[in-house]
Amino acid sequence: MRSQKTYEMVLTALFAAIIVIMAFTPFGYIPLGVINATIIHIPVILGALFLGPKLGAFLGFIFGLTSMLKATFVGGTVSSFVFSPVLAAGMEGGVGAIKSVIICFVPRILVGVVPYFVFCWIRKHVKKGSRFFGFAFAGVCGALTNTILVMGGIYLLFQDSYAEAVGVSAKALFGVIMGIVGTNGIPEAIVAGFITVAVGEVLYKIKPVTAYREANAE
Repeated sequence: MRSQKTYEMVLTALFAAIIVIMAFTPFGYIPLGVINATIIHIPVILGALFLGPKLGAFLGFIFGLTSMLKATFVGGTVSSFVFSPVLAAGMEGGVGAIKSVIICFVPRILVGVVPYFVFCWIRKHVKKGSRFFGFAFAGVCGALTNTILVMGGIYLLFQDSYAEAVGVSAKALFGVIMGIVGTNGIPEAIVAGFITVAVGEVLYKIKPVTAYREANAE
């Protein structure tokens, strides 16, 4: 039990450190003008698998916190207000700050939860190659959880402000959102799938993933 707790603490600290380093270096965010593409969700996804959904959610919270701090103090895109309650405080009828907090944290926390259950489901229902497919689909679903919920949240909560920021009409915004999901979200999901498989297989040799053990798939 003590060994397991130590393992979880060390791995949690490692993943959290990676998230923070990636968030404040060019490795984590790729500025694309209207929004940033990111790969920071990958350590959150791996945390969900190797540490379980509770610690995965905690790592997702760290991800959300770094995105809030970066948007507030560094900026970088015309839509940084979406992730900063400070910048959004006077928007959307005075509730912009609350909406920003929702977009910052809810999708990112769920990135640390969804992959766990995707992996468990695949391990239970796929007979051949379930670990490989489990890692791959967990990575893809984790990345898409982030993209779809963030962009969907922007559309639902910041429709007018975001449309104005990117220079389109509110009616055209849905097309812009879908374009970002297609051009940024899909490649991010594919990359996340590949990296989750590659890193997951290496870490699995050290310690079986939490989702694997708790699904009783051995």
